[in-house]
Amino acid sequence: MKKRLGFLDRYLTLWIFLAMLIGVGIGYFIPNSADFINSFSSGTTNVPLAIGLILMMCPPLTKIDFSKVPQMFEKPKLLSASFFITWIVGPFLMFLLATFFLKDYPEYMTGLIIIGIAPCIAMVIVWNELAEGNRELTAGLIGINSLLQVFFFSLYAYFYLEIMLPLFGIKGLELNITISEIAKTVGIYLGIPFALAVISRLAIKKYLGEKFFNQKFIPFVSPITLIALLFTIVVMFSLKGEMIVDLPMDVVRIAIPLVIFFSIMFFLMFFVAKKIGADYRDTVALSFTASGNNFELAIAVSIGVFGINSGQAFAGVIGPLVEVPALITLVNVAFWLRKKYFK
Repeated sequence: MKKRLGFLDRYLTLWIFLAMLIGVGIGYFIPNSADFINSFSSGTTNVPLAIGLILMMCPPLTKIDFSKVPQMFEKPKLLSASFFITWIVGPFLMFLLATFFLKDYPEYMTGLIIIGIAPCIAMVIVWNELAEGNRELTAGLIGINSLLQVFFFSLYAYFYLEIMLPLFGIKGLELNITISEIAKTVGIYLGIPFALAVISRLAIKKYLGEKFFNQKFIPFVSPITLIALLFTIVVMFSLKGEMIVDLPMDVVRIAIPLVIFFSIMFFLMFFVAKKIGADYRDTVALSFTASGNNFELAIAVSIGVFGINSGQAFAGVIGPLVEVPALITLVNVAFWLRKKYFK
């Protein structure tokens, strides 16, 4: 029997749409709402939003069992294929798609590039479960991706935004960001939740036991990611209430390269994994890990570096709106491919 999404996850696209509408309604119909939201700022940081973004990152990181990471080295072929496609091919593919489809929309373009350098560490667990993939392999891959993001996301962002864009002739974009700015943002929005997740995981397991951690704590904190994401969307869209007429086409512009990215990454990883001898469960785990993105981190970095009103942050918010229906479709594709290629 196929697994089904829980109630909150099943209607995630609907919740995101509703959050967008509520945010636009607040910004459009309530005078001075943007000034009120911006009043809760310290320097360039909106404090309530920063708290929301950190809370958004904590639950998925708490679920990761980093003790499974060493097991990955027992499967060097799978690890090598996953690393190459997820960290070399994936960011470059998103870079190409962003510059091709959104060259005339530089903020959206850079927002998509930021999405492309952040492999998924949260929803991939859901997609893998639904497609009956290898849980242990998924946990190992997520653990490795999380560690790589902590240490290398800043370098990747600087490389693609400050070095690659000019190399491809895109010189009119004045970013003027430093690697220290990106590193500071990553440290706040990934480093703090990472530390909180590891400490809480170890402490709760030690003093309250594994059963309490899995059956009580994880179900309790899991919805916090969705709540924090929806809060972020409401706040961001309330600041863009006046742009209501322009939103539909902007969503489509951002959605097209995202759908292409999800599809190419899924099929590329699927057939590479099959070619090197992986079974169905391993192949699916690799494919969804490669095709999904860490939109929580992309949103946090975009807001931290470019600001809450930026097009980069808007592109990040559109990400999960597109990802959910796209990857649910790919779950069904995975079952069709299992019948076709695996006995």
